[in-house]
Amino acid sequence: MPDPLTPGIAAGRLAPQEIASNFADLHPALDLHEARVAADRCYFCYDAPCVEACPTEIDIPLFIRQIANGQSEAAGETILEQNVLGGMCARVCPTEDLCEGACVREIAEGKPVEIGRLQRHATDSVMARQGHPFTRARSTGKRVAVVGAGPAGLSCAHRLATKGHDVTIYEARERPGGLNEYGIAAYKSVDGFAQREVNWLLEIGGITIEYGRALGSDLSVEGLASEFDAVFLGVGLADVNALGIEGDERDGVENAVSWIADLRQASDLTSLPVGRNVVVIGGGMTAIDAGVQAKLLGAENVTIAYRRSRDRMGASEFEQDLAASKGVRIVCNAQPKAIHGNGAATEIELEYTADDGSGLRGTGETMRLPADQVFRAIGQAFVPAAGLDLDGSKLRVTEAGRTTMAKVWAGGDCTKGDDLTVVAVAEGRDAAEDIHAELTGATLAATGAVLGEAARGAEA
Repeated sequence: MPDPLTPGIAAGRLAPQEIASNFADLHPALDLHEARVAADRCYFCYDAPCVEACPTEIDIPLFIRQIANGQSEAAGETILEQNVLGGMCARVCPTEDLCEGACVREIAEGKPVEIGRLQRHATDSVMARQGHPFTRARSTGKRVAVVGAGPAGLSCAHRLATKGHDVTIYEARERPGGLNEYGIAAYKSVDGFAQREVNWLLEIGGITIEYGRALGSDLSVEGLASEFDAVFLGVGLADVNALGIEGDERDGVENAVSWIADLRQASDLTSLPVGRNVVVIGGGMTAIDAGVQAKLLGAENVTIAYRRSRDRMGASEFEQDLAASKGVRIVCNAQPKAIHGNGAATEIELEYTADDGSGLRGTGETMRLPADQVFRAIGQAFVPAAGLDLDGSKLRVTEAGRTTMAKVWAGGDCTKGDDLTVVAVAEGRDAAEDIHAELTGATLAATGAVLGEAARGAEA
């Protein structure tokens, strides 16, 4: 049987029960009593900084007060009216940098209100009951195509369906969810939550999903724009950046995004091969997720190498501390120079870096680490779509998500902005409001009511 000391890349390094324990829920759900105790710590600020820090502008003091009063389902609806994927965001958002980082208790005491866990408690309460909390408005007869069933696309589709439009989502993969399904650490979303959340979202009606359909293969933006009344692109980032160094093509060198996707889809984690000595190149959340999960699968040594200083890492301080607590070593100011081996990787050569104010440069001093598995986690790239202008390397859009092509909107990772689930949800929602205003001739201000009010108005 393989174990952590087995050379090379091997599956089954740990016993099934140990792997199951390693991949248990990172932040277990609060029960009702725990939630009410946690909610009582909130000051219910009138001009709440936590709301300002939330990309979806959830009324955080209101939903926490509702939990404190024993109204968990009402709290969930308050959240979901602004963020229909509030359940997943509660699990994966870097709350330490957003709402909890802005909490006055964090500033005063160093211990914020547990907004993320309270949000999970509230949204889980809504999803656990029978029936969908939103009502679909009367049909408008308008048809909208959404490309990509990730957070941005799902958020846009749900908001449009709520307003009575018929939505067809085109998804390249075999399952919906995008980053939520394929791109985050398994211990952040357990028990198939990503799919349960999508299934719950689709209960609104008016949304169909066609799988195995992608731009550039059997779909074009112009074709969709001619067939539908509006198009929303939530296609994410399809390409993975290469290291561009000697040995990048050796066996054992792979991109972290694909490996994490394989892990998320694996029915048995003991069957997933992992190296004895793993090195991850990068400093963002993907690098942390790959490094931590490699360690949890039984890798003996895991090192994350980042070319800049630790305070420049894209991963939050919490994520960095989590990696360290699992035994992952983080080496900063080191960039890959070469991967050595005879066919397969056995060693990686890193060069120390320095920044004297004129830009990052190699110092000429190097070190070598054993590495039978090397993960690239140095960012992804957008694959350009014909007919659409770019802003740098991503799609050019207005604040409302309009691209440079008539009838076409976009949001999420394929546009400029933070590559976060909660940001993608906000962009999909806001684009849907603008699409609705365009299709109905209404002003955007008139369409900005919360979903529940919009639905009740349509029924009246």
